[in-house]
Amino acid sequence: MTSFRVAVLGLLCTFVSTGALWAQDEPVQDKPTLFVVGDSTASNSRDLGWGSHLGKYFDADKVAVVNRARAGRSSRTFITEGLWDAVLADMKVSDFVLIQFGHNDGGLINDARRARGSLPGLGEETREIDNLQTGQHEVVHTYGWYMRKMIAETKAKGATPIVLSLTVRNEWPAGRVERGSGRFSQWAAQIAQTESVAFVDAMNIIADQYELLGRVRVAEFFPIDHTHTSAEGANLNAILIVSGLKANTQDVASLQGMLSAEGQAITPCSANCIVKQVEETMTAPWMPEALPESDPNLPTLFLIGDSTVRTGTRGDGANGQWGWGAPIMDYFDRTRINVENRALGGTSSRSYQTLGLWEKVLADMKPGDFVIMQFGHNDSGPLNDRQRARGTIKGNGDETEEIDNLLTGKHEIVHSYGWYLRKYITEAKAKGATPFVCSLIPRNRWQDGRVNRSSEDYALWAAQAAQAESVGFIPLNDIIADRYEQIGMDRVTALYFPPRETTHTNACGARFNADCVVEGLKALDGCPLVAYLKDRAR
Repeated sequence: MTSFRVAVLGLLCTFVSTGALWAQDEPVQDKPTLFVVGDSTASNSRDLGWGSHLGKYFDADKVAVVNRARAGRSSRTFITEGLWDAVLADMKVSDFVLIQFGHNDGGLINDARRARGSLPGLGEETREIDNLQTGQHEVVHTYGWYMRKMIAETKAKGATPIVLSLTVRNEWPAGRVERGSGRFSQWAAQIAQTESVAFVDAMNIIADQYELLGRVRVAEFFPIDHTHTSAEGANLNAILIVSGLKANTQDVASLQGMLSAEGQAITPCSANCIVKQVEETMTAPWMPEALPESDPNLPTLFLIGDSTVRTGTRGDGANGQWGWGAPIMDYFDRTRINVENRALGGTSSRSYQTLGLWEKVLADMKPGDFVIMQFGHNDSGPLNDRQRARGTIKGNGDETEEIDNLLTGKHEIVHSYGWYLRKYITEAKAKGATPFVCSLIPRNRWQDGRVNRSSEDYALWAAQAAQAESVGFIPLNDIIADRYEQIGMDRVTALYFPPRETTHTNACGARFNADCVVEGLKALDGCPLVAYLKDRAR
């Protein structure tokens, strides 16, 4: 497979190198130390917590990054087990301490197995127990009390405490990633405010990024459960936490001066931002060079459409623009189904036929195959001109217009947009294949905070054509527009390349849209294509 350069502007598309471990075990006396204290989301099997990757983004000649987080601990047990005292013993003036707890604080206060829960809230309430796990008498405090204790004792040592909200779990209630768990992130923010210390809203920064990537891609970061990440996911969290640190220009300015070249390349952000990543060398599994040869014994999914499905003649992102037909290949188990992206930029429902492209697809189609079609972006052009002559008659009717085509020099009968879609559907069925119709993806155009949709034209006519032929319809225009409105215009703009482009997406935008296509397929009652999705995509 060939490596190539792709500029992913506006956000990190998670094609990042996890590299080696980047945290030291012990502080160094002749320079500041950045301590990490927390639970397994920061330190888990060495490279599976974000704290183990944090050091990559700091200059080792200027600061020692020491990960003292411990799996399974809460704010309470990190203190009661003596782990916090060990950090304090090594802490000195000019050090920094990142404090992140909460994932385990909601557990049982007293049981024979862990007894790690803290009392909920920020108050001074206490509860006396005879600890069933340790056999010790103990006074249990609130989450806020334990956090304030660590902050106060850090300040007393002349070091700088920095509070973080929680990392994000792979939970998607109502189609959006969970921002929790519980109220611990909210309490962490309140503690930082009342104690006048720096705060990094890791939860919202990470959740924003996850919602851009989509739940199928995010699932790859959680191979074991919904809380603990892979090394790739841990590295992504480390990058996003650095981006939050860089946004605290007033509170931790000296720490920002200790970043490595990799850390300096990360864009500062708070709760609502996209991380801008420098150009990365990557090889995607959906690149032409990476695609397996089609197996004639397997069914084939053909994709037909315009540049929003396949940009350029090869669809390899050479110009920085990607269509969703490339990354959607990675959603399917290609040991069981071929996926062939036969879309071509610049085509309309009419010109895809007149250029002979559909004829070639039909020639390769066999019983048991599938075809997903998406047209509309180019159908509104002139019916007859010397440049492209690709427009279609508006609607889903049977109207025609005879022309002498100024571009081709041929006499031609032009039909409606819906007529061409119905022709593709009918001819695919005649070959024993199963067709699906997508409405066109929306452009990055907004009015009064809402995405401009095609509900009264091409999206409507696509739905009508699918209904007339009794085939599956994916309301992609609405699915994507709904998601866009959830994440907001600024973040959506980062999905397009270049950022001022309104039609063509970058690699992450294409993946975002592919995720929406899969969502649409899964919503179809009894859709046979769903059986060919990878397990994580179902």
